[in-house]
Amino acid sequence: MGALAGVAAGAWMAFELNDAHNFEMSKNLDIFNSVMKELDMNYVDTIDAGKTVRQGIDAMLYGLDPYTVYYPEDDQSELEQMVSNSYGGIGAVISWNAKLKRSVISEPYEGMPAAVAGLKVGDVLMEIDGEDLAGKDNQAVSNLLRGQVGTEFHLKVQRPGVEKLMDFDIVRRQVQLPLIPYYAKLDKGVGYINLSTFSGNPSSDFRAALEDLRKQGITSLVIDIRSNGGGLLDEAVEIANFFVPRGQTLVTTKGRDQKVRETYKTLREPIDLNLPLAVLVNSGTASSSEILAGSLQDLDRAVVVGSRTYGKGLVQMTRSLPYGAAMKLTTSKYYIPSGRCVQAIDYQHRNEDGSVGRIPDSLTNVFHTAKGRIVRDGGGVTPDITVEQDTMPNIVYYLMNENIVFDYATQYCLKHPKVAPAEEFKLTEADYEDFKAYVKQQDFKYDQQTERMLKDLKRMAEFEGYLQGADAEFAALEQKLTHNLDYDLDHAAEQIKMLLSAELMKRYYFQRGSIIEQLKGDKDLEAAVAVLTDESRLREILGN
Repeated sequence: MGALAGVAAGAWMAFELNDAHNFEMSKNLDIFNSVMKELDMNYVDTIDAGKTVRQGIDAMLYGLDPYTVYYPEDDQSELEQMVSNSYGGIGAVISWNAKLKRSVISEPYEGMPAAVAGLKVGDVLMEIDGEDLAGKDNQAVSNLLRGQVGTEFHLKVQRPGVEKLMDFDIVRRQVQLPLIPYYAKLDKGVGYINLSTFSGNPSSDFRAALEDLRKQGITSLVIDIRSNGGGLLDEAVEIANFFVPRGQTLVTTKGRDQKVRETYKTLREPIDLNLPLAVLVNSGTASSSEILAGSLQDLDRAVVVGSRTYGKGLVQMTRSLPYGAAMKLTTSKYYIPSGRCVQAIDYQHRNEDGSVGRIPDSLTNVFHTAKGRIVRDGGGVTPDITVEQDTMPNIVYYLMNENIVFDYATQYCLKHPKVAPAEEFKLTEADYEDFKAYVKQQDFKYDQQTERMLKDLKRMAEFEGYLQGADAEFAALEQKLTHNLDYDLDHAAEQIKMLLSAELMKRYYFQRGSIIEQLKGDKDLEAAVAVLTDESRLREILGN
């Protein structure tokens, strides 16, 4: 009887807690409804009900996590693109030119309507169906470019170097963003596959690329998921299944609702259990990308190379709402084979000011791979081989931010209709001297951090009474740290050449060309190739 009484008491307590929760929900919904009615009837100005509620919903969801998002009926395109990796449009990235106050074409996708019609990087968007685009931001222009598949519109652009406006009639089509923008057999029998997203159906394209590389005789493989923000969990499991046995548990999800507690196992026979693997990651590697990298690491199936990943261990699902609206909300956390969750930020426990921070390494927990190697939770996936990344010189940031590199590349293409294939292209010293001259012609100004920090130090020394007697030392430092554009352009020449070359290759050979250029001298790739071609070191790292 005592046990039964205990069960009954526990059930009654659960009922009371649930009842209290339901009352709180009902009470607050009534309050919200009353607030909206009062605003509608008595506020000094007429309110836009849709806008006001949208702002309230956005603020409410922002307090939870950045991945729980509301999409009203007229704003479904972003959600659809996120899930399917496709949309109706022209297939081009646009960017904002602050000087012109207009959007410009910054990257047309190969084979898509923009590229097929003849639009080029640098084209300034002037009119769409007679509507002047001056002053419209990128989002507004993007909304005009997108539309129902099969519809046609008239576009006017101003092309640099061409006096008259150019006219294009473009038919929108289903735009599929490149899933595998580049793959190739590299030196030493190493295969390379660049995987850009897990949205859509990348596993199909990945399988095709892998099979092609195997026919070419690769002896190892590098999977590049740097800056891959993720996508569909199922697709990460499917790709991992190419390299691990059938029936292997890769991911479990855990949430409040029993419906979201799932176990994902490999369902098919693998393609290759023995092919040596390396996975390239960086701070932009997130979500499903971390599932792939972390699972292969936990199973001691691949060496992870690069820098620590983003740390997104949360899973979202979409839910339909009334009147055609939808919501993407976080429903669970995922756990990879070792049992760890890579989530790096605890959104539930915020600071007093509402800010959030990464979980300190000291508070993370130890887990073990299949062969006993130590891995940790709570901070993304830490590579087996960490590669120190070059810091970006201050001048490089400003050259990119001020569109100097972009605009010079546009001018370069006008002077050079054709260049060598991306694999062979090399920016000459004469080209770089020409670029330096172009920078000076633009009256380029930038913030030199050493000068600014010295000024701050001098002000602080004066405030604290230490400046007197140190005038000569400060004067000598000021003279040595005087702004010197020529010095900075030469000092950062290698990084600038790399960015400029990548921008140029994108103009001539689309995204594929840009990737080929960026792989030249890529430290992460070099480290991956080194370990894949050193069998004893590979076995040592993987615990074999």
